[in-house]
Amino acid sequence: MCGIAGIISPNAKKYSEQIQKMTNAMIHRGPDSGHHEFFENAALGHRRLSIIDLSETGKQPMFSQTKKACIVLNGEIYGYQDLKKKYGDYHYRGSSDTEVILAMHQKSGKKLLHELPGMFAFAIWDDEKQELFCARDRFGEKPLYYATGRNGEFIFASEIKGILASGLVEPKINHEALYHFLQYGYVSAFQSIYSNIFTLPPAHFLVSSNGKISTERYYEIPKNDLNISLSEAKEEFTALLKKAIQKQIIADVEVGSFLSGGLDSSTIVAMVNEFKNKQTTISFGYSGEHSELEFAEEIARKYQTNHFEIQENRGNIAMDLLKIAPYFDEPFADMSFIPQFKICEAASRHLKVVLAGDAGDELFGGYSFYRIENLLRKHFSYHHPLVKFGLKQFGKFRETSFLTKENIAHKNILDYHQNSVRNFFNPSQISELGINSKYHQSYSFKANPDSLNDIMRTDLEKYVPGNMLVKSDRMAMANSLEVRTPFLDQDFAEFCIQLPENLKLDAEKDKMILREAMGNYWTETIRNRHKQGFGSSVENWFAEKGLMDLSDDLLKNKTSAIFELINFEAAQKFLNKGKQHWNLLQLAIWAENNQPPNS
Repeated sequence: MCGIAGIISPNAKKYSEQIQKMTNAMIHRGPDSGHHEFFENAALGHRRLSIIDLSETGKQPMFSQTKKACIVLNGEIYGYQDLKKKYGDYHYRGSSDTEVILAMHQKSGKKLLHELPGMFAFAIWDDEKQELFCARDRFGEKPLYYATGRNGEFIFASEIKGILASGLVEPKINHEALYHFLQYGYVSAFQSIYSNIFTLPPAHFLVSSNGKISTERYYEIPKNDLNISLSEAKEEFTALLKKAIQKQIIADVEVGSFLSGGLDSSTIVAMVNEFKNKQTTISFGYSGEHSELEFAEEIARKYQTNHFEIQENRGNIAMDLLKIAPYFDEPFADMSFIPQFKICEAASRHLKVVLAGDAGDELFGGYSFYRIENLLRKHFSYHHPLVKFGLKQFGKFRETSFLTKENIAHKNILDYHQNSVRNFFNPSQISELGINSKYHQSYSFKANPDSLNDIMRTDLEKYVPGNMLVKSDRMAMANSLEVRTPFLDQDFAEFCIQLPENLKLDAEKDKMILREAMGNYWTETIRNRHKQGFGSSVENWFAEKGLMDLSDDLLKNKTSAIFELINFEAAQKFLNKGKQHWNLLQLAIWAENNQPPNS
């Protein structure tokens, strides 16, 4: 994996110091080497983590055969060997996947995106057209940010810190993004925390030419469900997953796997075993706490992997937060990012590349709240306003069930999902804190508010790129580790997205298609498992004195940087040692690190 950066401006060589600072700020993304190239009006920079074509012919920035175009790429193009055959008339100098994109660009231009697989964020400078072409992968696995500098420069980088390192942008707080963070605990995949630094959304490309910037969506997830039997689905599911794994284990270094002992990671390890006699697996758990390590050991034994089990004491959470949080560049409140960092840190001692089971819950219907939503829409009051009114009156005198209360409170299951599931603060609480600029994300489809599959589609375009893949990318890259996500292989993911709901979950079971197709690859105890979270409850964390001391220092001090953003008095009522307290603490740590100006 890598870090990329660039400045598009006349007399680009005068920015040699700035481009150097930008790539230096992202050295963790590519510690193996760093290079820069200059055109009259473009400066491109790259930090390299060598995975494919470890030789000099794989280094970036990489020129096309005509020398009129140059690319910087962060990512991996799976199955690039087949593309290389298809674009065989190009004069290749090396064996990297990066060069294949140059060949495709020379022949197909921007249309190359329609057949480009993998996880990627790249920029191609076309010196003949004086045009910069940038693109990001379909699901948002790799990041790309951009901004306009004080002198009109177009600036881009893999991380916000890369843009800020240029010294050409004075960041301004984005209150819509702040609202989104307070509600959900992360910044939307369509925005950044700064109003003048932008993220290129997943499945979009950008063109910068003659001082004009345009962005456009090039991919939409499938909108319709398949009509397919269970037996047909099992066969296709298994075949597509094997193809995805086969493509993603290709590298010029060893590729290992995270192994939590859950259904998703156990499936990845089982599928890798179809192609490799020996593989390395990594597991992580906190000593003395209930963990999944015993289940991971079962799978490791079954497939005779070279297994590394890392156990650590919980340690000083406050110190971990202060060390890790700056890698995000934006406030981020997912409570599992510390153990995620730890397992990436451990894996990087043995490997450069690992496979992970991310996005399985969204594709197969694995979250408990999907089952709750299924029950909500089957409740007798669902879509019956008069029944809801009666139940509301009844509830003033008698206690009603959880399902009744939630049906009364929400218009439909999509409304429940967006405004109750994984929410930290509600709109009135956010308003109390002094933030009123709500953000509404756009989607590539119009959701049916009664469809579980459309809720899963919503998660794939909102939660997965905004939270899950940000966490995966930043925590891995902080440790110079590449994480690959086989479940997000385009063919496999599209198939799963379109599977009918009854093949994903019912009132009793979750991940039905996964259990049916992969059950024979697991051990008996894993076959009978349900989902377990990564990490422990935030209430337990606040029992640690060091964390409370940090909280008091930042959240009970009116002069803390966070109170340039939110109301001090209102914040005090939410210091309840729960998830709202955790959210505010993450915002406070971010504010201290970034000292946002009053805006």
